Amino acid sequence: MTAQGGARRAVWTDFGGVLTPPVAQTLARYCAQIGVPVEAFGAAMRAVAADAGVVDVMAPLDTPLMDQRTWERAMEDALADQGLSAQLADFPSRWFADRSTNQSWVAALRALRARGVFVGLLSNMPPAWDRYWRATVAPDGLFDDVVLSFEVGCRKPEPAVFALAAARAGTTPDRCLLVDDLEPNCAAAREAGWHAVRFESTPQAEQALGALLRSSDPVPVDQEVHR
Repeated sequence: MTAQGGARRAVWTDFGGVLTPPVAQTLARYCAQIGVPVEAFGAAMRAVAADAGVVDVMAPLDTPLMDQRTWERAMEDALADQGLSAQLADFPSRWFADRSTNQSWVAALRALRARGVFVGLLSNMPPAWDRYWRATVAPDGLFDDVVLSFEVGCRKPEPAVFALAAARAGTTPDRCLLVDDLEPNCAAAREAGWHAVRFESTPQAEQALGALLRSSDPVPVDQEVHR
């Protein structure tokens, strides 16, 4: 779908919590497996992030500031500081075990791409998770491009990642739309001149996308669709 002047629409989807079940659901399942309360695991993640000099709990892994095993050991130490013992070795395979794919959203993305909309994956992704997400959602034939934080050196919600993704789509920021389950990422996309839909469910996201894509002209930010 192109705009006046030939600019193509680009829809960039997040991975975790959009193409998969909510991250909180996956975290609860994982914590139950290792016998650690979710609250304690979250506190450990915050402690490890603080030690790395960042606030976002995933930044140490998906920037990356440390490799997967170093993070796992740091997490084990942070849990031990809370009086908890857990082994986090081989975290990615256990995190992705039995993690389902949102096939309804995959179908929606395929339908968009069939209409001529550029479809991309824009994800904060740790390098050690790369082969696991690809086994969950095969990118070939689904995405026109894939932008992963660990490969490009920037991450959501940093402005640089949105500028890069727009350039990779070959279009302008006002023709780009992010679908993400985290409001800070959506807010950052809007600040970068994009449109954004916070994902809550596939029907809700499809409805919001449809409202934005029905017009061939850029949608004013103050008329953005939020659900």
